[in-house]
Amino acid sequence: MLTADAERLSFLLRVVKKEIHHLDYALNQAFKGGLTLEQIVALDQEPDLALKLEAFTSRFSRLQDTLGDKLLPALLQALEEPKAPLLTNLNKAETYGWLESTEDWISLRQLRNQMVHEYIEDAQTFFDAVMTAKQETNTLKQFALNLEHQTEKRLNQKTT
Repeated sequence: MLTADAERLSFLLRVVKKEIHHLDYALNQAFKGGLTLEQIVALDQEPDLALKLEAFTSRFSRLQDTLGDKLLPALLQALEEPKAPLLTNLNKAETYGWLESTEDWISLRQLRNQMVHEYIEDAQTFFDAVMTAKQETNTLKQFALNLEHQTEKRLNQKTT
């Protein structure tokens, strides 16, 4: 592995760890005391909650992007896999046992549209999406942990 590739992987691992930390904080802030549909309907009157939910949805989406669009392709490249589209990379991650389900990952990607675009028009859709994202945060974190383990394994192989 080239030094630049190893540096990129190390950088991405540091970024992912920070993103997880920020996501955990945003989750705790947004859902402290629970969250109800009524609060979502009245979000215009609760700017503090709106900001906390914005932070959570943004950080959830950012971590997913970093994992799927940056760290996973960089790790696969380090393993000398050919460059491929996201779906192919996710299928490889599932085959390697790093990702539980490609289909579930794609479903999580669809949450982004519901959290970012639908909340303006449909409070129920936004509420459902945010609650699902909250429940699935551990899915992202587990995938991150699996990629971290594989990346560190790869980096250690090249330094010994």
